Amino acid sequence: MTAKAAAAAPQAPGERVFRLHGRVLLLCDDAARIERQLRGEDLGLAEAGALRDDVSTDEITPLATMTVWDERLGRVPYTGLKVGGSVGGRLPIGRDAVRTGGFTVVVAGFRYGKGSSREHSPMAELHAGVRLVIAESFERIYRQNADNVGLLTATDLGLVARLRAGEVIDLEELLQGRDELAAAIVRAGGLMRYGRARMAGARPEAWPTEGRAAPGRPLTLAEKIVARHLLATADPPSPAADAKPPSLAPGRSLVVRPDWRFIHEYYTAMAAHLLEREYGAAQPLHEPGSILAFEDHMSYAARSEAHVRGGLLPTLAGMLHAHRGFVARHGLVHHASLAGIEGGSEGISHPMMTERYALPGQLVAGTDSHTPHAGAIGCLAFGVGSTDMANAFVTGAVRLAMPPVLRVELVGPLPAGTTAKDVVLHLLADPALRAGAGLGRLFEFTGSAVRAMNTDERATLTNMTAELGGFSGIVAPDEETVRFLRERRGVAFEPEPWMHSDEGAGYEATLTFDCRALGPIVAAPGDPGRGLPVSALPPRGDRPRPGIAYGGSCTGGKREDFDQYHAVLAWAAARGLKVAPTTKLYLQFGTLAVRDYCAGRGYLAVFEQVGAELLMPSCGACANCGPGSSTHADEVTISAINRNFPGRSGPGQVWLASPPTVAASAIAGEIVSFAELQQRSEVVR
Repeated sequence: MTAKAAAAAPQAPGERVFRLHGRVLLLCDDAARIERQLRGEDLGLAEAGALRDDVSTDEITPLATMTVWDERLGRVPYTGLKVGGSVGGRLPIGRDAVRTGGFTVVVAGFRYGKGSSREHSPMAELHAGVRLVIAESFERIYRQNADNVGLLTATDLGLVARLRAGEVIDLEELLQGRDELAAAIVRAGGLMRYGRARMAGARPEAWPTEGRAAPGRPLTLAEKIVARHLLATADPPSPAADAKPPSLAPGRSLVVRPDWRFIHEYYTAMAAHLLEREYGAAQPLHEPGSILAFEDHMSYAARSEAHVRGGLLPTLAGMLHAHRGFVARHGLVHHASLAGIEGGSEGISHPMMTERYALPGQLVAGTDSHTPHAGAIGCLAFGVGSTDMANAFVTGAVRLAMPPVLRVELVGPLPAGTTAKDVVLHLLADPALRAGAGLGRLFEFTGSAVRAMNTDERATLTNMTAELGGFSGIVAPDEETVRFLRERRGVAFEPEPWMHSDEGAGYEATLTFDCRALGPIVAAPGDPGRGLPVSALPPRGDRPRPGIAYGGSCTGGKREDFDQYHAVLAWAAARGLKVAPTTKLYLQFGTLAVRDYCAGRGYLAVFEQVGAELLMPSCGACANCGPGSSTHADEVTISAINRNFPGRSGPGQVWLASPPTVAASAIAGEIVSFAELQQRSEVVR
């Protein structure tokens, strides 16, 4: 069937059956076999060979595609898909290839849609004519976004043969095993339709004050927070529903009212477009005083080679104009760029939420997968897509399926020179977690190592639950939380009696990691889960030699991170050492408050003395949007950001590391830990 014929008979949103209108595209791990399909050949699963695992949203819709938010996205799905390895792999799918090929079903392997929360990905697939994505497993945010826009998903690879044989699949079969609310949204043809009919009249749920689902049932902290934010929708009761109050059992569909909703400039235009299409331009927002808007991604775009060479600055300016217009129309609290797209912003949304807004026991929803950052102070924070946020703007309600809770006990203390980033890279490389044990889970971090961490370090743990595939991460508030809120924000806070997990709470599992033997860890290019100890790298002289060292992002741009950069660079400056001539070191503050802290501590002079370039707050290189991004495929970067999927921070090879390892590697000109750098210096002396 041609693309024209396929487009003439699409799967209608809300249709009760699914049949194959078009062709099946198997995203296999062989570029030549993908190209054969693009040329018109249909392959069977056996003939295609291994399917590509870990297809990230950065690959489905790479950076350059993020400047559009409507039907134009149909030209670009999979244009960043790298096949054949993260180094030296090929990009077999070009613009318009999916639409021209008449593909309406796409098939891939394990953990499809990992990475960024960008709703551009399922939108691009849908606008290209894709109606069903089949994969062995899906990342939570991607699948939720697909539900929201009316793109069907399934995990049964056996459907491929059945569809090709002409079988008609009942929609209810595709929905088997899905939670009630997700199924209802898919049946309605997407979240905007469902939300208008069912969520606009949501009201607070009546729960006992102690937040228990039933007398004597112990709850986790996350369950207690959800209980205090529950809403009752206009849905008729499910035949299987528990008596009120509803169950908090894992997988149960719930609707909650966040204390804070936030959005940033990459997603505002799409959310506004969705709202206007469904409600019209004059639709008021629900409690606009609790909505925050940030300009944090594009504020260094004018120094991004990817944007300048790609001719993207005009479209970025259009996105920014749409963002600011929406903010002005609704009178939202706005944290703006310092100079348009020329250089810096007030701060990255995630640390700004922790520094200024979120409080223990609150619930926060934001349009970014790293929203769990704020879980470091004992609130429940999670990422959603543009459609979820557009719906929440009008209804004040956000949906979730209650996640299973993993208790992650980190036994300490951490050895000197080992940071929270090293701990997370260790967790990401753990075989069970790498195999998906954390997918959709809520990580509750506890243990002596966590208790010894300050809030900035705890934020690294909760922030990077996104890389672990988790729904969110949380640390129960304690004396450190009290200190942080008092010293950073002038807030007098004492934990309330309920702000902890009960003895005997129902965890899915408890994972214990002994951190006392850990050391500095790096993650090899291609995936944050490719971690290995720095000490396991080849001998001196044979290690990767980074041309770029980048310290910044929401994960690597906090006060504690800059304390760590300074510890290494002050040591180097005292010995007359500078950044290696083959390396460029960028240090980018996460917020203006971090910049002011560094200035007050005298750090800036040290950074400049060793040759670092200082950058004002922005997501910057983490989003391939500013200095610190690579510009060619063989360029090596050592970076403190949170993910290194292909294309994430430019076309080069990104090694993830802790702040001290980034700084030490910049001085050495090759990847080393701070301890190794010190040892080398002593030998030379």
